Amino acid sequence: MKKPIIGITMGEPAGIGPEIAIKALCDVKIRQICHPFILGDKNTLEDAYRFSQGITNKEKFNVVKYDALEDILFNESYIPVLDFHNVDVSQIQFGKDSEMGGKASGEYIKKSIELALEQKIDAVVTGPISKVSFKMGGWGLKYAGHTEMFADLTNTDKYGMLLAHGNFRVIHATTHIPYKDVPSKITRERILDTLDLAYQSCTMFGIENPKIIVCGLNPHAGESGKIGEEDANIIAPAIDEFRKKGVDVTGPSPADTVWSKVLSGAYDIGVAMYHDQGHIPTKLLGFQYEKDGTYKSILGMNITVGIPIIRVSVDHGVAYGKSGKGIATPSSLIQSIETATQLAQNKYY
Repeated sequence: MKKPIIGITMGEPAGIGPEIAIKALCDVKIRQICHPFILGDKNTLEDAYRFSQGITNKEKFNVVKYDALEDILFNESYIPVLDFHNVDVSQIQFGKDSEMGGKASGEYIKKSIELALEQKIDAVVTGPISKVSFKMGGWGLKYAGHTEMFADLTNTDKYGMLLAHGNFRVIHATTHIPYKDVPSKITRERILDTLDLAYQSCTMFGIENPKIIVCGLNPHAGESGKIGEEDANIIAPAIDEFRKKGVDVTGPSPADTVWSKVLSGAYDIGVAMYHDQGHIPTKLLGFQYEKDGTYKSILGMNITVGIPIIRVSVDHGVAYGKSGKGIATPSSLIQSIETATQLAQNKYY
């Protein structure tokens, strides 16, 4: 099959984004499945290449800059970079937010969206950004983060955050809002839209006739109104309505039993009502730590569903405590590139 072209945004220069991007593109299996390139700053990436540890074939690669996508030659002996010339390496302080870093990271995202909309690339994989820097650089004054920026610049009204770890998939009815505001956001329309996005999520992965399970908002899914009325009065009727489309939907079910069923494969995706209800089980599966609190590996990814392009992201932040030390693990980014490649193959090839 044709290899998809995958654009990887470098992310925050003072975080681990440049390092994990370099490490991911030094991975032989990534070169075998796709044509990857980095949207970033060549000097920053060269610096990350210098201090990165654990690259077994490090002598094989050079970081090569290009000023236009059309000029990139996908050669397995070097790492291609669409160079924005927008970072002064001498000014980078690892682990520190800055206007320069936030401005630069937003520029990479904007260009990646433009290239995907123009169908010059097949998918975007985003490295981690700092929301503090993002705001300092101006982008965060309009966008809370990646997802909102992708939705706005693709003119998308109905979109969602899909978390995935292997075949474990979670989509959220609400995400970054205070818990006290969640009940008022759980409306019939919101549940129907989220179920539609859950269905879209499964079809993106080539799953026919997906089985969806929906978490209740309250403990024990409300116990028929004894512990809250939202489950019986709002969520259940919306599920019944969506089920009339011929989709296999179960719920609302007690959230403390939903995730083991998704993990077992009994269901293809679970619908969480709020941020932590879906993020905790996903990160429990994907984040592995040593006894001293340092992490061994981080797996999992975040996929924006509903937009007309493919966007996959690592499911972790800038990891300022690890930045500049050469010890960051690229496992989540590698998994994200593999998934973006799979989704592109399903969609375009």
